[in-house]
Amino acid sequence: MQWPAFNVRPYVCGALGRLDTGLLEKLAGSGPKVRPALQTPEAALFSSQPLPPYHRTAETFAFSWGERRPERAADWITVAETYETPGLISDGTRTVLHAGALGLVDVYYVRVGEAIYFSSLLKPLLELVPVGIDWAAWASIIQVTFPLGDATPYQGIRRLPGSSALVHAHGRLSTERRLPRWLRQEPYEAWRSAGELLEVLHGVYDDFEGRPLLVPVSGGYDSRLLCSVAVARGADVESWTTSPDDGTDTDIAFARAITRELGVRHRVITQDAAAYPGDALEVARRLEFMTPHHAWYAPFAKEVHGSGRVLIDGLAGGPLLKNFMVSGAALEARTQAERSAAVLSSLSLGAPSAPFLSEAAQAWIGEVVREQFDASTSMLHGHRAELPLSVLHTRTVRGIARSAVNLVGPEASFAGPFIHPAFFDAALSVGVARKDKGRFYRELLHAANPRVAALPSTNVVKQPLQRVPLRSTAAPARDYSHRMLVKVADRVPSLLSDGLHEVIGSGPDALTRFSGWNDRFWVRGLVLFGAWLTDYENDLAELTPPF
Repeated sequence: MQWPAFNVRPYVCGALGRLDTGLLEKLAGSGPKVRPALQTPEAALFSSQPLPPYHRTAETFAFSWGERRPERAADWITVAETYETPGLISDGTRTVLHAGALGLVDVYYVRVGEAIYFSSLLKPLLELVPVGIDWAAWASIIQVTFPLGDATPYQGIRRLPGSSALVHAHGRLSTERRLPRWLRQEPYEAWRSAGELLEVLHGVYDDFEGRPLLVPVSGGYDSRLLCSVAVARGADVESWTTSPDDGTDTDIAFARAITRELGVRHRVITQDAAAYPGDALEVARRLEFMTPHHAWYAPFAKEVHGSGRVLIDGLAGGPLLKNFMVSGAALEARTQAERSAAVLSSLSLGAPSAPFLSEAAQAWIGEVVREQFDASTSMLHGHRAELPLSVLHTRTVRGIARSAVNLVGPEASFAGPFIHPAFFDAALSVGVARKDKGRFYRELLHAANPRVAALPSTNVVKQPLQRVPLRSTAAPARDYSHRMLVKVADRVPSLLSDGLHEVIGSGPDALTRFSGWNDRFWVRGLVLFGAWLTDYENDLAELTPPF
């Protein structure tokens, strides 16, 4: 298998607890080439790059493998929420494997006996446990386009959620979950102005001083704000844009206007419809089949790898600054149940033009996803920023962040100014009502650069400027999608509706009827499932769905 090149963030694997040296050696030999970074009787850590600890004494140690290196030893949650990094630390009595506070950088693990075996990549762990299907994970991938909680498509393999840790102490393993800073210290409305938030954002860019930057401007709010700040600070900045494969390419036209106004060098990364099947499968495998998003991003990410620049990504800007995916129903809800249902409805795919799933599968998936969503967001209930945080802790982390974290990284550096602690806390302190319909965000854009703020935006344009062919529905994509759908229909026929079985039986061109936004995403989720079934069909036993 072709592993990613871990240039700026190392691949790590290891174990915690009563280690089986045979299993540990098997894990270390099943992924990218690694070298020992730590070996103690109860913990082992291997890394693809030299990985010195950021703290070490005779009895204690502290390692991290995110891009931001901690300056000193601290409680694990402090390290996680300050630097958004996973790590392995010990105070001499407790050894802790922790995720970042949001959990952006993957930590996958399995428990075998009295030990936890972990890895930055999921696939090496399949050498330790049999391949099995997690039906609940696939339910959420199909309905909301990403797994919820700690789920992965593979039964028995978990992903360590944000603000969580696995602990070995006194010969026993346990799980520890903490509230991150923004939940412990609820940021009440301080009536910060747009100018004050802009000043905080300028301060975040101090971390990138002197480094060449790449700000991928689209037609929306996030990228134009980040590029405006970079230019105002006199940074060495370029901007690239690519088609999001939305059928309009409005982003490209608007990005040209924005970068022209800012005086920034601009490049458009072109895409090829014939390459779409290869891009889709490559992205699916690289993202470990966690989400059907980001096939369109593959050509762009490959170009970023050779740019020599830090990618400035607008991750979390939507939920933090303009109530992205927070509906009017969620804002007006009077009970917790109504609020949760409204947010989940916004995160879920809309109804397709015709039923894709069987009635039994649809009912089971709906119930399971509701249970998973409630469990994943229960810690946010009652928080004044519950609505945007519910989006951020689920869709942003598990789905959207994968483009920057897993496609740009680990080959190239990326930075997310909006999730920097100073800006994150300041943005959360602005009340949800002030952000409604993008009002506060427009104030912020005007404060940053009024001329750029006045340019057209995809956030408000109601009609496209043009229509362009979709890569994801062109003939090569239809052939690929049809093969994957045939696999699903053969292996799990009870998942699909009679109508979809009929469409699949009519051949690839029958998929042309699924041209609407919702239809396309339903197809992509089921195609992802088909690709997974194809890759693992020799490892999977007979599939017996729970519906």
